[in-house]
Amino acid sequence: MRFSDLVRMSTGNLWRRKLRTLLTVLGVVIGTASIIVMVSIGIGQNRSLMQAIEESGSLMMIQVWNYGRGSSGEELLLNDSMLEEFKKMDHVERVAPRLNFNVIMKQGPYISEYVNVYGVDQETLDKIPVGEGRLPDKDADSLEFIVGNVTPREFSNEKTGKGYWDTGEVPEVDFINQPLFTIFDRNAYWNSQNGEGEPPKKYLLQASGMVEGDIETWGEYSYGVYCHIDSLKAMLQKVFRNKPIPGQPTQKNGKPYKEFCYEEVQVYADEMENVMDILEKIQEIGFQAYSNVEYVQDMQKQSQTTQLVLGGIGAVSLFVAAIGIANTMMMSIYERTKEIGVLKVLGCAMGNIRTLFLMEAAFIGFIGGIVGIMLSYGLSVVINNVASKSMGGMYGSGNGSISYIPPWLALAALGFAVMIGIVSGFLPALRAMKLSPLAAIRNE
Repeated sequence: MRFSDLVRMSTGNLWRRKLRTLLTVLGVVIGTASIIVMVSIGIGQNRSLMQAIEESGSLMMIQVWNYGRGSSGEELLLNDSMLEEFKKMDHVERVAPRLNFNVIMKQGPYISEYVNVYGVDQETLDKIPVGEGRLPDKDADSLEFIVGNVTPREFSNEKTGKGYWDTGEVPEVDFINQPLFTIFDRNAYWNSQNGEGEPPKKYLLQASGMVEGDIETWGEYSYGVYCHIDSLKAMLQKVFRNKPIPGQPTQKNGKPYKEFCYEEVQVYADEMENVMDILEKIQEIGFQAYSNVEYVQDMQKQSQTTQLVLGGIGAVSLFVAAIGIANTMMMSIYERTKEIGVLKVLGCAMGNIRTLFLMEAAFIGFIGGIVGIMLSYGLSVVINNVASKSMGGMYGSGNGSISYIPPWLALAALGFAVMIGIVSGFLPALRAMKLSPLAAIRNE
């Protein structure tokens, strides 16, 4: 018997019993959709987590802080010499120091007594999304910086002492068109406010741009101001000359070190699988270091457990559908006993009879799987829309989805549904093969 004949006969047999076939297929539809939707929720949560971590910092990055002790208890300095040691490590692609300094900024009646200035390398500067103006120029005559989009709300009226957190209104500080009086020696400023010593020198500095986003938008570069690290070093050396720079460690005799020490350094690996090896080497030196990969690994283990539990719940529905398929095929055999007997008498091969019934079961699984996939995509859209409304747009938007169905999941579910159909029809097919031809023909 040709394969096309088997296909035609199997589809014809299913079509003759429309209601029974429809109910059996419906069970597969529900089972397939249940598995896909359940697993998609776990995948969506893991995907949203990964997107959030990527937005807050690269998974290739290791954060190293400027406090640590060597194996013999000596103080470790996170300076340029140590950075060279990091660069020599295997699989280290880039080392990006960050020099942090706190200043006071004033413009008109507005003042911020605690502005974080971050000196970063050019490659980091180039990653900052510019909403207005441009990035700082390291070769400019004076220090230029780009202002984080939420930094304006840190300013307050110097006379009233009230700012954004008191009035709900953003102070009218013009960073782009007007310079700001910047005070680097904060200690001298506070002493002069208490009548002790002379007030420190104020420097007129200009912002070159603003980070993209409004006052409520959070991002990696939303807070503080950013400038080129070499420009910040030159400015601090100019302001403090040979005096100790606040925040910088000093030698036992009180004199500053020749090299700048960085509060933090970002070490980038070439591949994510090498991050933990580099992290352990840095920790062995004595520095405190952290990578998002540690957090991701823990969360992925939890996510995998969640996916297994949800998938198991969905699999129960498909198992029930498998029982329905087996029942349908057994009933079909009882109803078609004489037909099976005629086929055997006419010389139909046992393998063809088995294939005929297995194909009918596989078609039930295939049709149910296709419809189940379409239903699961519809349910996924509904879940994301409901979650988006109830969670203020956290899901179902560009930030990720609570339910996400990758193509491989849909294909795997379809294959699983077909396999369930074939397995469920296997025993009925064997029974059909074992029927006695004469007994089958005499059957009423």
